Amino acid sequence: MANKEFKKYAKPFGKKEKVLNYASNTYQLTRPNKVDAVMALIRECQPKAFKEWEDFYFKKAYTKKKDSVKITKETLDELGERLYAKITEVVIPEWTAAFEDLTLQDCKDYIYEVTIVRTYDGFLLEKSVINDGLAKIFPEIEFEESDPELDHAGDIDYLGKVGNKYFGIQIKPITANANFGNYKITERMSASFQDFENKYGGKVFVVFSTRTGDKKIIKNKEVIDEIRIEIERLKKAIEKM
Repeated sequence: MANKEFKKYAKPFGKKEKVLNYASNTYQLTRPNKVDAVMALIRECQPKAFKEWEDFYFKKAYTKKKDSVKITKETLDELGERLYAKITEVVIPEWTAAFEDLTLQDCKDYIYEVTIVRTYDGFLLEKSVINDGLAKIFPEIEFEESDPELDHAGDIDYLGKVGNKYFGIQIKPITANANFGNYKITERMSASFQDFENKYGGKVFVVFSTRTGDKKIIKNKEVIDEIRIEIERLKKAIEKM
């Protein structure tokens, strides 16, 4: 029997998709604090049809913030208006100025920087985050670099060994003034992280690091407690084996 064709409901935006996606992510207009945790909601709903999901969303969705409010179609329209304003008033002027100022030498320098210089900076950052940070916070854990031959090597920089199980660490550099809240794990990475957990037992944690003076510090400090909880979970799981 032939496989049933998968019907897509999403509207294609063509060449506009890139700028819409960039601006939406930059200004966090589709984050849970604006539109709720949509994947969690649709899994709760388990809809058999699109209309069932749409009705469920507008019945259940609330903004994920302290002064939470119910989300309506008007809420999404208002976010769309904010997106349009950001693109027309900020993004287009910034990009236009960048395009007008761009040179051939900029392109040559950029390729060299990304390939050589930033790779070296990233290498030093990873070492510092582990050796000067996590290894001192968790001295009982053996941290090792991800094997380049592993399927997950592109998404996971270090492994933390707990008995015969491992948890993963992905290290992301971030400037001191940047907002790491903009960072979103792609569906591919999410699948890779889940595959890692299924294979090695532990979760994967994204660690954001920045430089302060001569030191490199962990920006999202809450991840330390999350790692601590995961270590204890893995220890208990091993004890039950």
